[in-house]
Amino acid sequence: MRKNLPMILIRVIVGVVFLTEGILKFVRPGELGVGRFAHIGLPWSHLLAPFVGTIEIAAGGALILNFFAGDAALLLLVVILTAIVTTKIPILLGHHLGPFGPPKLDHYGVLSFIHESRTDLAMLFGLVAILLDSGMKVSLRGR
Repeated sequence: MRKNLPMILIRVIVGVVFLTEGILKFVRPGELGVGRFAHIGLPWSHLLAPFVGTIEIAAGGALILNFFAGDAALLLLVVILTAIVTTKIPILLGHHLGPFGPPKLDHYGVLSFIHESRTDLAMLFGLVAILLDSGMKVSLRGR
């Protein structure tokens, strides 16, 4: 048990964050659900936000319970990468990335990107750790 504790803690915190964010998409749809998705510029926000919220709730719960954790982490990896590309990469660039624009900030660039995306990056690395721990083959070199 003690040997597995670090991965248990990673799974639980990543799962709790996604579970609560999924719930908030339904509880606060204007701010964190459909309204936010529409503001970001995502298409079909009225369908996409509840779909993503449902994935976050189900997959977050699966991580907490260690039930198909690798598969759940893979689904959530798609969610977090989409979030980073649509909301954080424009901050890094300081301008629009296709239809996705940066929020109004005092500063843009690397430091602002890291500051604004700290939770997203923590979730990204947590998900990668879960995938690696689950035995899923993640290759950084194209084989």
